[in-house]
Amino acid sequence: MTNHEIKIAFDEYDAIEQLDNTDYKLCLEAAEALKNSHSPYSKFRVGAALRLQSGKIIYGSNQENVAYPSGLCAERVALFYWGANHPNDPVEAMAVTAQTDEFELTRPVTSCGSCLQVLAEVEKKQNKPIKIILYAQQGPVWVIQGIEKQLPFLFFEERLTT
Repeated sequence: MTNHEIKIAFDEYDAIEQLDNTDYKLCLEAAEALKNSHSPYSKFRVGAALRLQSGKIIYGSNQENVAYPSGLCAERVALFYWGANHPNDPVEAMAVTAQTDEFELTRPVTSCGSCLQVLAEVEKKQNKPIKIILYAQQGPVWVIQGIEKQLPFLFFEERLTT
């Protein structure tokens, strides 16, 4: 038997004001994206903002549907929009935040497994890692360099793409 250990690393800040100016502004854009959330069922709004290499910002927000599986997370809304409209302009960074009136969010909300897999595919497609910034409106900020820090066992089968 061989024992393997996986470690992840991320930077934590007390507030978005401690980030550099470009990342701080991206966090403000993610908060702006919250306004387009359609979340009448969960009342849990999520906003995502992508910063592309060109400097363009793309928004995504969670979109719920009464047939729950038909909804989509903010991260995938933004990433699929990118793939359909700007696939040759690499994603440099993504900021994600959430908000609800139902309870206080005291730590960043992490992306679901489906969103992580889509992020992995985008990184592979553009052959470049994405800086991921997760933050609570009134709490800490987590900065993660690349998807492997969140999803160490990425699903890729090279023979599917040949």
